Amino acid sequence: MSPSVRLQEMIRVIRGARTQGEERGVIQRECAAIRAQFRQADNGTRSHNLAKLLYVHMLGYPAHFGQMECVRLIASPRYNEKRVGYLGAMMLLDEKQDASLLITNSIKNDLSHSSQYVQSLALCTLGCMGSAEMCRDLAPEIDRLLRASNSYIKKKAALCAVHIVRKVPELGELFTPASRSLLSEKNHGVLHGAVVLITELCERNPETLEQFRKAVPELVQIMKGLVMSGYSPEHNVAGISDPFLQVRILRLLRILGRNNETASDAVNDLLAQVATNTDSSKTAGSAVLYETVLTVMDIKSESGLRVLAVNILGRFLLNNDRNIRYISMTSLQKIVQTDHNAVQRHRGTIVDCLKDQDASVKRRALELSLALVSAVNIRSLMKELLLFLSSCPPELRAHTTSGIFNAAERYAPSQRWHIDTILHVLTTAGGDVRDETVPNLIQLITTATELHCYTVHKLYRALIADISVQSLVQVACWCIGEYGDLLLRGECEETEPVQVAEDDVLDALETVLQSHMSSPATRGFALTATMKLSTRITHNVDRIRSIVSIYGSCIDVELQQRAVEYNALFKKYDHMRAAVLERMPVIDKSSPGHTNGESAGGSIKEMEPTKRTQEVVLPQEPANQVCDLLDLLGGSGEPPQPSPALSTTALGPVSSTAGGDLLDLLGGLDVTPVPPSVIVYEKNGVTLKLQTDRQTDTGMTITLTATNSTDREITSLTLQAAVPKSVQLQMKAPSGDVIPAHGLGQVTQTVLLNNPNKVSLKMRVRVCYTSQDFVCQDTVQIDSFPSPAW
Repeated sequence: MSPSVRLQEMIRVIRGARTQGEERGVIQRECAAIRAQFRQADNGTRSHNLAKLLYVHMLGYPAHFGQMECVRLIASPRYNEKRVGYLGAMMLLDEKQDASLLITNSIKNDLSHSSQYVQSLALCTLGCMGSAEMCRDLAPEIDRLLRASNSYIKKKAALCAVHIVRKVPELGELFTPASRSLLSEKNHGVLHGAVVLITELCERNPETLEQFRKAVPELVQIMKGLVMSGYSPEHNVAGISDPFLQVRILRLLRILGRNNETASDAVNDLLAQVATNTDSSKTAGSAVLYETVLTVMDIKSESGLRVLAVNILGRFLLNNDRNIRYISMTSLQKIVQTDHNAVQRHRGTIVDCLKDQDASVKRRALELSLALVSAVNIRSLMKELLLFLSSCPPELRAHTTSGIFNAAERYAPSQRWHIDTILHVLTTAGGDVRDETVPNLIQLITTATELHCYTVHKLYRALIADISVQSLVQVACWCIGEYGDLLLRGECEETEPVQVAEDDVLDALETVLQSHMSSPATRGFALTATMKLSTRITHNVDRIRSIVSIYGSCIDVELQQRAVEYNALFKKYDHMRAAVLERMPVIDKSSPGHTNGESAGGSIKEMEPTKRTQEVVLPQEPANQVCDLLDLLGGSGEPPQPSPALSTTALGPVSSTAGGDLLDLLGGLDVTPVPPSVIVYEKNGVTLKLQTDRQTDTGMTITLTATNSTDREITSLTLQAAVPKSVQLQMKAPSGDVIPAHGLGQVTQTVLLNNPNKVSLKMRVRVCYTSQDFVCQDTVQIDSFPSPAW
């Protein structure tokens, strides 16, 4: 290929290359020839060579060595060379290139050229790649051209002014007077450029925005002329008169009418006219209607007009074009918070979009459907969402399950419906639910006390059917561990009576423990459930003991620790097993410090016995024993509150210590008198006294002192206390758990109470101790406390 080959021939040879290497070879030879000719004197082929170099640049090959040729051709007096030079400058130069500064003077000269085509070349180049310095230097020339009589030049100058305002916002004031005068032009190109320029000025300067609000009537008249004008071949697009200008005017009116009642009132009639007279069967009409809807929703429009806008978006949902359906649902999602009822009318169409084949449309339909859920339509809409969940793409399942859970929590018509819905989701897409689902469902089950029997039966059947869904298995194991006695009883009004044997339940839990599909967390739930069943069954305790002992050497540290601690409960602390393994209290999500699984852990783990220094659950007592400690205020006429309504503390045994009385350390001095004390318990030779050591407006420190007047020592002494929900309780470690005989010693216990709400203070104390061959457990209620001595 010779160096003087024409552009068309070079394109043909490059396209005819069989391999990329052959193409590179052709381009390298041609670029070498172009370089050589650039170094020669002007031989009339510079524009021809630069045109070939621009094609090479379009293919992605380096062409920076042609930048100076662009500068030379721009300065040429010939129009054909100027045209190629300006085209090369727009493609090869930008504001970061030093060579761009060299064409500033040439552009300034060409802006004053007698030919409108040369002026347009300079305007286009400045509007494309003009730097901030060039804009500052040439802005007066652009303002002059905005006032020219030639419509062709004014159109180009307006677009160039837009670039200048974006580059140097402070120059906007220079173009404000000229841009206002352009609105009186009849040429659509000039009007379009003027509207774009005014929009840019209003977005960047609040003062300019106030000035142009006076031009709203002019813009309304222009828009009405476009809407009501007849057929115009020059501007008609699919039956719509200049939809590009209409869209630009609507955007400007949206900016001018935002947060301004006067401008909004002037625009309301126009928007109603556009919405009713624009044909939406074509894409051009849909574009105008879409901008109309956005304008209606952004300004202070009338309520009827907003309903009309929502109806337009509802019609868009029926359009065959997926892009139109997508933008319709995107807009409806923004509107649903403010015009919920208007969007509700199109709920059926929105739900139908869940069946769309396009993934983007399906995702938008899902988000909008979830936003439409309310207390009125929760049942019908949830059926559609659950049906969608069974067939939705894998990437949408997590979002769908989360949305269903949130909607069910907010609008559930009943607790049973709520539990059934969550269980259905776990069965359908249990592997895609979020971590906090398990603790949230457990909290829901604990609060639904009348549904415990129904829930445990349903979860047991789900566990028997499938153990692959980890979240469902975890909840089922927890529920069986807590309410296994209800399951074994077999009596449930909500479901068919099913007789479940103890061995069947243990077989199911052992299957979970041994399954390769079970995660370590799931095995922990199953092991704890198995352990809790030891206090709820009667004939298989030895089997439970053997199951637990197996995992004492498990490779998983968490599971091994649980098993070791549970084994200790069977052996050394068997007398405490019933208390430690009683039912969990109701989980209160609003209680201080309780995250209900929403922390980083994401799941509830039952506390191990050895870690329980405080907040241990109190055991349920048989009917022939004293009333349960949890029924704290049973005589007050209020229903008894479950354990989270109380601050419950248990005290473990601590080694006994003996010490002299330190109060008489400085015997020769006057000491503070001992605070008064009252006897709160006296039985079987054991006496428990209470004295108030210190009292403030919201706090109190009391001391419990236990003595023994019998001839036998009292062992395994444990004190437990409970107070109303609004009172905070903290019990310090006891001085020991053995009370010597004949009153030769005592055990003391300090209790800190914080009563910020200053409610009527009552406390219930449970006393547990062993005296040789019998265990005694009594409960006393304290309704008044002695005042401190000071």
